Amino acid sequence: MTLDDLKDSLDNNSPPENLSDELHALWLASRDGWEAGHVIVQKLDTPTAAWVHAHLHRIEGDNSNAAYWYRQADQTPCNLPLDTEWDQIATALLDA
Repeated sequence: MTLDDLKDSLDNNSPPENLSDELHALWLASRDGWEAGHVIVQKLDTPTAAWVHAHLHRIEGDNSNAAYWYRQADQTPCNLPLDTEWDQIATALLDA
């Protein structure tokens, strides 16, 4: 699956099959709001989940909480537009 395929799937009522939990969380956050994705990532204990978690707290506007999750993900806090960061995270997860 490519980034364009993933973004195109946001027009569908359900996510593509076989997405990782982290990609599923990103997909849900884009479709149903950040809370839907947050429910998934807060149950995971991986660096990639922490990265998604950080992004979701940026969406929420809680930058101090986002900073914590960036540290957990070993990522530099992001100041790019949210949609640009979403693309970066999704691309990294798709390439993994």
